[in-house]
Amino acid sequence: MRAIQITEFGGPEVLKISEVAEPVPGDGQVLITVDRAGINYADTHQVENSYLSKAELPMIPGGEVVGRTADGRRVVALTGSGGYAEKALIHPMRAWDVPEGVTDGQALALIVQGTTAWYMLKHSSHLQAGESVLVHAGAGGVGHLSIQLAKLWGAGRVIATASSEEKRQQTVELGADVAIDGTPEGLKDRILEANGGKPVDIVLEMVGGPTFDESFAALASFGRLVTFGAAGREAAKPIEPARLMKGSKTIAGFWLVDCFRDPQRFSAALAELFDLTAGGTLRPIVGAEYALSDAATAHEDMRARKTVGKLLLDPTR
Repeated sequence: MRAIQITEFGGPEVLKISEVAEPVPGDGQVLITVDRAGINYADTHQVENSYLSKAELPMIPGGEVVGRTADGRRVVALTGSGGYAEKALIHPMRAWDVPEGVTDGQALALIVQGTTAWYMLKHSSHLQAGESVLVHAGAGGVGHLSIQLAKLWGAGRVIATASSEEKRQQTVELGADVAIDGTPEGLKDRILEANGGKPVDIVLEMVGGPTFDESFAALASFGRLVTFGAAGREAAKPIEPARLMKGSKTIAGFWLVDCFRDPQRFSAALAELFDLTAGGTLRPIVGAEYALSDAATAHEDMRARKTVGKLLLDPTR
């Protein structure tokens, strides 16, 4: 079968199409024909082996797929790896039937990015009605869903950051009350201005480095900052405990992998997101679809912040 198999770690240049043996199901595994594979920012870390969990070579990247089983079920599944291929192995406990009214692309947008937004707002930050929420990369996969869910669940003011005027306008169309430039220099002041001169209650942050620093500086008393990535590939400055005590602030980390320890809650979260999408309340956006042979271009575009919404790979091309 055709697949993207990497034999050395690196940047997008290591993502090359190959002919590899079709995977053989082991105990408890099911072979799926992949209709679309999802692309996550974490994939860019996986291929350079800078992710939280270390990878081994040779490797087929891709942690999520949507497709059909031999008995005709249309499912969306978490694979861990192996998704950038014509066929992939899935485990029934990490596969969910896609309901009518939800497209393949929407299902892929929800299984990782949607559930990430769901958990961060409901469980990591404990969003309360009327609170202000700052969503970084508001036009991205997690960001565009976080904006919509925050508004749906009663946020008083949602502020989005984005790297271009076009993206900022898109976040406003999705429900953000205001959108600002996410450039780190002067970011704290722009956040405060966007929130009527007041610090913000909740920050969803995945850039790291000075963006994290500026965001923390704009956090209100009893505010919560949730960090769930390091897209800037730069560490934030260490924060002394006294800086948390003054203002009673909280920094929470989030990694979706930890949610899989409670499969019932994860399934309930995904089911809620499916229902909201099928009913038209939630709008997952598929920003671009690439041929499997163009996986390197997809990673380049994502790292260069050229993309919006969910990105897909088509294994038939």
